[in-house]
Amino acid sequence: MINVSIVIYKQSFEEIASLVAILLKSDVISQLYLIDNSPIEEFQFRTLGVSYHFNNKNIGYGSAHNIAIRKTIDQNTPYHLVVNPDITFQPTILAEIESFMNNNSDIGLLMPKVIYPSGEIQYLCKLIPTPFDLIFRRFLPKSWTKKRTAKFELHTTGYNRIMDVPYLSGCFMFLRTEALKHVGMFDERFFMYPEDIDLSRRIHREFRTVFYPGVEIVHHHAHGSYLNFKLLIIHISNMIKYFNKWGWIFDSERKIVNRKILKKL
Repeated sequence: MINVSIVIYKQSFEEIASLVAILLKSDVISQLYLIDNSPIEEFQFRTLGVSYHFNNKNIGYGSAHNIAIRKTIDQNTPYHLVVNPDITFQPTILAEIESFMNNNSDIGLLMPKVIYPSGEIQYLCKLIPTPFDLIFRRFLPKSWTKKRTAKFELHTTGYNRIMDVPYLSGCFMFLRTEALKHVGMFDERFFMYPEDIDLSRRIHREFRTVFYPGVEIVHHHAHGSYLNFKLLIIHISNMIKYFNKWGWIFDSERKIVNRKILKKL
């Protein structure tokens, strides 16, 4: 069985209700948690028939998901799905992913193929990033960094086969609860953005972190920090925290893991 958490911040009721309806059509869902970081409570969310938790402030993405993850761990539910509000998919994929995870007990984290509404692939399988990949690259023309970006995002793999990847996007994280018990939950020092990198690489140390293209989801990705200066500042400040934790230039684990992944792929 699977518990699911969705973190809300000023999303419309219609958007969340649509995703909840999809999730509730799956017969493998045990509990569905809506964790609301919005400044004002939307009482309509309480009509959806799921567990709704209003924080009365924005406590951050990872911290909010951890509220639900703690419940999953306490209940000993086998899997926990972290999903963004801007995702759509066929409800049947959850049972397929659960079956795949049941047959591969060494997998701690799985991400399916992710596409834009247009059908174009989102390149969300990545190496462990350097400061250039997460901070400096965004201020340079894309033509200057195209080759490096393609390597970082593993474009040459074609995204058409199962791959072990050290950094999988936080938009849809299908997590084995035993892995979370072993490595811990989201690091709450990160308000938003690098918490998925941090958790992915911690799980990758002890379990497989897998891209599974057998099923796909649609992600209406907004690139918020590219459009909003405040979000850009939050993005950069949290990336600084990430590299202060793991190392800027000297990150021996990054070098070893990335070399191993590139050799294998």
